[in-house]
Amino acid sequence: MTVKGRAMRLRTLGFLILAVAAIWFIAANTGSVTVRLWIPTVTLPLWSVLTVTLVVGMLLGLYIARRRARPRRERF
Repeated sequence: MTVKGRAMRLRTLGFLILAVAAIWFIAANTGSVTVRLWIPTVTLPLWSVLTVTLVVGMLLGLYIARRRARPRRERF
């Protein structure tokens, strides 16, 4: 598949579709929710909770992907 003369990989297209869907889902949920964090209970807009969850998930995914991509050293 090409976009403006450049080849676009299927993985990139899938990522873009998921990113747009996630942003749309976050923007559509604006009500307030109560979240219990072990001891304190806080009331926040749902979009902020979803955004934090998305960012933490992305960071964990990047961390795991980088660990898998690194060659392992052999131990003797």
